[in-house]
Amino acid sequence: MPRLLPLGDAAWTVEFGDAIDPALHARVMGFARALEEAALPAVVESVPTFRSCTVHFDPLAEGADVLGDRLLELAASAPEAAIAGRRWRIPVLFGGEAGPDLAALAANCALTEEAVVARLCATAFRVYMLGFMPGFPYMGGLPGELAMPRLATPRKTVPARSLAVTGTLCAIYPFASPGGWRLLGRTPLNVFDTRQSSPALFAPGDEVMWQAVDSEAFARMEAADAQGLLAREAFLVAPEAPWPR
Repeated sequence: MPRLLPLGDAAWTVEFGDAIDPALHARVMGFARALEEAALPAVVESVPTFRSCTVHFDPLAEGADVLGDRLLELAASAPEAAIAGRRWRIPVLFGGEAGPDLAALAANCALTEEAVVARLCATAFRVYMLGFMPGFPYMGGLPGELAMPRLATPRKTVPARSLAVTGTLCAIYPFASPGGWRLLGRTPLNVFDTRQSSPALFAPGDEVMWQAVDSEAFARMEAADAQGLLAREAFLVAPEAPWPR
């Protein structure tokens, strides 16, 4: 059963479970869709996550308890909504300066670096949510044998566009920032580009696969992207194309 949790005096969090799971995420997205369709006047914004959805509201427009009851009704009746997002194949330069933690992760898993990269590139990752910073995609699906905890001491600066993992999650840092995830590589693509009508490259429901590239290809694409000459559409995979399940 969904749980209703207060978040200050102007937000409720509707919690559906405690796992990172496609079926659970489908319930969250179904609720978010039902909430949008209900167009409740007091609601200001909704923020869906892996397993919950926070609903920000105007406390002066409607009593919080009344709204809370209505949210629970929607949560109980809303059908699941497994969003069929876009499919991406994103180039990544793995290892070396671009991925300083690849060697340590490979050693921890008793694999070669090449074997780790092969597993990463054979996996379809699902974008569950954006958060932490604009355009930061939290992606599930990292094979269990590659799981490692985050660094004991976070880096003061993680380079922009770094591909990083922790536990069974994968992400790309849109901007340079502190961070404790394990860095395995970098993509030449800007994943949050204010030159675009929709700045964030990814959206919840998208699926992503990596394609290993060498340093020359990386530098060429990075330069093209900086000049606005690298079309995002070139990295989309057609819905009918083969895709791992």
